[in-house]
Amino acid sequence: MHPFFGLIAGILAVIPAWKIVSKAGYNGAWALLLFIPLVNIIMMYVFAFNVWPIERARTP
Repeated sequence: MHPFFGLIAGILAVIPAWKIVSKAGYNGAWALLLFIPLVNIIMMYVFAFNVWPIERARTP
């Protein structure tokens, strides 16, 4: 029963991440990187400090 709860927790973490990444202008599938250890931490830093495509589209 324990792996089942881990799967549910993983899905519950990916759903909002997918939405956030999509609103930033990236493909939502990037949120699946949350399942890869250490890559998920690097991904958060890249998204936090990179200029988002949605921001590039707004600047004249």
